[in-house]
Amino acid sequence: MFSKSFLYRFCFPCGYAAAGTVLDEAYRLPMINQWENFEGQGNLPYDFLIGWNETGLLFSLIVSNKKRSLWCRTTQPEESDGIQICLDTRNIKDIHRASRFCHRLLFMPVGNGSEQSLPSVVWLPIHRAKEHPNTIDLSRIKMQSAVSASGYRLDVFLPGKILTGFEPVEYPNLGFHFVVMDREYGNSYFLAAPPFPHDQDPSLWGTLSMSR
Repeated sequence: MFSKSFLYRFCFPCGYAAAGTVLDEAYRLPMINQWENFEGQGNLPYDFLIGWNETGLLFSLIVSNKKRSLWCRTTQPEESDGIQICLDTRNIKDIHRASRFCHRLLFMPVGNGSEQSLPSVVWLPIHRAKEHPNTIDLSRIKMQSAVSASGYRLDVFLPGKILTGFEPVEYPNLGFHFVVMDREYGNSYFLAAPPFPHDQDPSLWGTLSMSR
């Protein structure tokens, strides 16, 4: 059975967030994956918030109701707890292989620092990409996390200058997809999910419309 998300082209508003804004419910994306009922779609309770300004993207992941401790390893990012983000700064929907404007990043609430207690980020190549983006300086990404016994909040600022093709005035639409990864509940996919190539085919991603 194919995903119900294939019946639609999704475009979501991405609200303007001035520098210093703490994202709240007004920036929340709907949980499209709740439409789906298939094996492999996780049931992790989470909220995903996202905004933009001329200097980049801000997003927050809020996870709750966890019973197990976090497991985050920069050496094994795709097996860790966290969130994988896919972006296409040109939002091209008629290609099935990623261009140089496509980015794939994986963020974890912990796993960095001498005590492995700081948030971490890893750039991941997109399988079968025609080209990769310019080298991303991960040190320019700002992150902070708050971890509790039952979950975490991860806040990220992704500077536009490290994203190939980020020009929100001229190109206000972004191709966008994410996967919330959790070893306890399983993975939660924003739109398309396996066995479809959700993290490599930009035609399967939704659209974020950056407007003021």
